[in-house]
Amino acid sequence: MSARQAADTTRSALGRRAVLGAAMAGAGGAALVGTGAGTAPAAEAAGRPGGGGGGRALPVPTVVAHRGASGYRPEHTLGAYQLGLDLGADIIEQDLVPTRDGHLVCRHENDITGTTDVADHPEFAELRTTKTVDGVDYTGWFTEDLTLAELKTLRAVERIPGQRPHNTLYDGRWEIPTFAEVLDWAAEQGRRRGRPVWLYTETKHPTYFRSLGLGLEEPLAALLRRRRLHRSNAPVFLQSFEPTSVERLAGLVDTPGVVLLGAADSRPWDFQESGDPRTVADLITPQGLAEIAGYASGIGPVLDLVIPRAADGSLTSPTSLVADAHEADLLVHPYTLRNENAFLPADFRRGEDPNGFGDAFGALRAYFDAGVDGVFADHPDTALLAAEDFRAGR
Repeated sequence: MSARQAADTTRSALGRRAVLGAAMAGAGGAALVGTGAGTAPAAEAAGRPGGGGGGRALPVPTVVAHRGASGYRPEHTLGAYQLGLDLGADIIEQDLVPTRDGHLVCRHENDITGTTDVADHPEFAELRTTKTVDGVDYTGWFTEDLTLAELKTLRAVERIPGQRPHNTLYDGRWEIPTFAEVLDWAAEQGRRRGRPVWLYTETKHPTYFRSLGLGLEEPLAALLRRRRLHRSNAPVFLQSFEPTSVERLAGLVDTPGVVLLGAADSRPWDFQESGDPRTVADLITPQGLAEIAGYASGIGPVLDLVIPRAADGSLTSPTSLVADAHEADLLVHPYTLRNENAFLPADFRRGEDPNGFGDAFGALRAYFDAGVDGVFADHPDTALLAAEDFRAGR
């Protein structure tokens, strides 16, 4: 069946989420980030396992600014976060890694060779090294080898300049933000706007960092508690590719959690380390999803788990994942939609330039028709227009 036909099987669940989200938004139920004010009665009534009702306040489909508006600014900078918010994104995403002295900073990876100007700093030349992170060897500079003071002497640069040369205009403009600084920024923006600024926060390589004595979950929970963002109605999602990290966080705070899911044949690193033989394919069965629902509020699957691609790269028919997740009362926020041809399914590419924009609207519509509750997007303005079209029935 087509993606549009599959939408009929999830329309009731999608409608239920949209109605509940609209009711909560109209009631002003969610707390402003950093203030701890307000309650979310509709979310509490939803009674989500693991205490994750807060996500019901969001519009459906929800648009998450992936690493900020990373299609337009160097990722994980206050510039990217601010632009994502200014463009209207419903949620702004951060990835967290630690410094040597235990501060949580916003970088997609602890290897900062390609996202900062560290190579231009001779004082850090001796720190260049090779490390094995989650079974993969990397050579470069790593956040866990620098103190926060040292890291603050660096400036952020565009990660993929060959594909996004226009973003290099902003190289060197912003430093690396700490998560504490992002929380302060979100609180101030929330006060200015009179509404919540939602954050989507990922623990990166938590098992690896715990082995170094730099566990991520405890300092993250402490930051959330200090700002009263540890409640089930907090405008924050906590996510990880390691299910045990989400489960550990659920034991520390009631903030909604989301389990990220890679390819079906992949195996979460915490499972590999503990000897758990399960793969993602096991986690997306009804039984696996029911287990996730015991400590989390949603899943963040790679797009191909929602609609697989054929050998030529074009979309095939949707799987049952969205319906199965909704049956377990889990939100579904897949990743990542990007406008460039190189990242789009083959049937939505336009022209021969891999860096040119294809039919991102068509691709987004296919995933929205499949019933997802939201999507991570590098170009949130495009995704917001597509979501508006979808809600209007266009």
